[in-house]
Amino acid sequence: MALNILDYTTIVRNQVTAIQSRAAGLVDLTIGSLMLAVVEANSGVVQWIQQLIVQLLVTVRAATCSGTDLDSWMADFGFTRLSAVQATGQVTFSRFTATNQAVIPIGSTVTTTDGTQSYTVTLDTTNAAYSATLGGYVIAAGVSSVTVPVLANIAGAAGNALAGMVTVITGGISFVDTVANAAAFANGADKQSDTDFRAAFVLWVASLSKATKAAIGYALASMQTGVTYSLVENQDYSGNVLYGYFYAVVDDGSGNPSSTFLASAASAIESVRPFCSRYGVFGPALLSANVSMVITTDSTVTHSVVVANVNAAIQSYIASLSLGQLLSYSKLISIAYGVTSAITNVTAVTLNGGTADLAATQKQVIRPGTISVA
Repeated sequence: MALNILDYTTIVRNQVTAIQSRAAGLVDLTIGSLMLAVVEANSGVVQWIQQLIVQLLVTVRAATCSGTDLDSWMADFGFTRLSAVQATGQVTFSRFTATNQAVIPIGSTVTTTDGTQSYTVTLDTTNAAYSATLGGYVIAAGVSSVTVPVLANIAGAAGNALAGMVTVITGGISFVDTVANAAAFANGADKQSDTDFRAAFVLWVASLSKATKAAIGYALASMQTGVTYSLVENQDYSGNVLYGYFYAVVDDGSGNPSSTFLASAASAIESVRPFCSRYGVFGPALLSANVSMVITTDSTVTHSVVVANVNAAIQSYIASLSLGQLLSYSKLISIAYGVTSAITNVTAVTLNGGTADLAATQKQVIRPGTISVA
């Protein structure tokens, strides 16, 4: 319902008009008169009451309230906002001399080059280098490196990092010299925004009738922020017709979700799936995007700095693509030009050796491969 909100001048004018019409013009309402002072005081109170009414209406409607007010509104239905997600990824510890055995303890920390983002080595019992006895990952004598999983210490998108940015070992590890992340960390996500929270509430209401595609989709999307998925029914993963079976391809934003995440996705599906149906849960197949381009810059900037910035921008964009999302060839050129107005030309652009868009199926997610900017 639209409110007829009046400004201060209009409120004063309306009162003066009403008084004069009733008193046949016998009341003194000139500037400085006692009656005009009363009218103006009343107008101030009316404006204050109007503002209280507006604030109340904003607060009591999910479409207009925000922040803690929106959380409170949704809590009446037992519906809660998804929290921030910690970024995950893989780092490789290496050394120059492989004479002695080295151990990367669980809980070791590494940081980005600038020290703004830190990560902790986590447990992965499926990693061949893991030793329960030593409590960490072993780099055997004669072996120069080992790749292990890490988790961002702070939840949110701030924990994401471009490839090659995690380079500092905190505190040092005996017989280990360097650390690096070969792939970007892209699955860290901030807590659910107000807009997404409202949209999720609509999906939740639609999912309350269980054993539907919408219910399964909502169950997957509610696992954490940043989840994307695709659902295919009456087919197996290879594309063969199989009635009564469906499969889900689920990604947590990293492009390579862990077995724990996929198990959680299966549990989410199990709680809402149709009776007597069968299903499978799969992670996405990675599709590498190898980009090459040459940029020309004017004399106002340092060319090497702009090259690094363009490289980072392209990596960041590709790492943000979701399951099944196409990578447009022309978008790469647009990203390059968008870095700075000092770029005067972008040439020799190739995407996986050609000039066509790179399409991903609903089973695939595109992630950065070799990005070459000169």
